[in-house]
Amino acid sequence: MKSVELYTDGACSQNPGPGGWACILVYQGKEKTLSGGEPQTTNNRMELQGVIHGLEQLKEPCRVALYTDSKYVSDAIGNGWAKAWEKRGWKKADKSPAKNPELWEKLLRLLEIHEVTAHWVKGHAENEYNNRCDALAVAERKKYE
Repeated sequence: MKSVELYTDGACSQNPGPGGWACILVYQGKEKTLSGGEPQTTNNRMELQGVIHGLEQLKEPCRVALYTDSKYVSDAIGNGWAKAWEKRGWKKADKSPAKNPELWEKLLRLLEIHEVTAHWVKGHAENEYNNRCDALAVAERKKYE
């Protein structure tokens, strides 16, 4: 199984408002960069889109080290929250509705294909790839402002 690093970030102005997402895949020293955005969205939706678009690029099952500055994404994957929300009919432990179920459904299907380990990184810090993803996501967001 190939090992890939996936760095992702999302950006949103006014939350909800214009947003952008970005991801960088790194495999054997080669990089693939993707980004996009939406005119009306939320920061969490953009964070999820970065992960989804990155994983969708993989043509075979891979071992993926996911690096994100989103606790929403890293905790929901790493702590199994998203799977639990799905099992409860997209309800959180407190019975309130889980947000973004259609995106989580897509992501959970991708997590069934790939072995993904989520790593939280501090945003706007020393991680070069996270900083590059942030700049790309912000540039995408600005296209809609």
